[in-house]
Amino acid sequence: MSRPVARWQPARPTGITVWIDFWQMQCCGKPFSLGTQVAWTLRGLERDWIGEVLGPDAPLTADATEEHHGGVDVDTGPTRGTVRRILAVHCRFAARPDSGSLTAYPVPGSGIWTDLKSADGWTADRGDERFLGYLVRLADVSAETSGDS
Repeated sequence: MSRPVARWQPARPTGITVWIDFWQMQCCGKPFSLGTQVAWTLRGLERDWIGEVLGPDAPLTADATEEHHGGVDVDTGPTRGTVRRILAVHCRFAARPDSGSLTAYPVPGSGIWTDLKSADGWTADRGDERFLGYLVRLADVSAETSGDS
């Protein structure tokens, strides 16, 4: 007698880390705090620039970015979760060496992070370190498409 073979299915994610740009939060975001249940539209990261800024010792790296202004599939529904950690991210800016340009870019490895209890998009700069945004750890995550009911 043969036994049925169980199909392997990936485990449902229990948590993700989301990057929120300061300007997205200031424009269209809603303040949140630890324990808040949120529903955000997420998209993939174009590259891990935030990891480059924070360096290898960062406590969190981003899995996705929160988006209010397009760049997501029309079927993308909200990702829901509970806020478990909020890090404000700051870094220094400088012209790229040998670029001949005065345009300032985030300096790799200059990032610092500060644990917060709440976020409203208006975290102050810290001297030469400018506020970039938030890394937010979500738990109890679920995602849906716009066609889900």
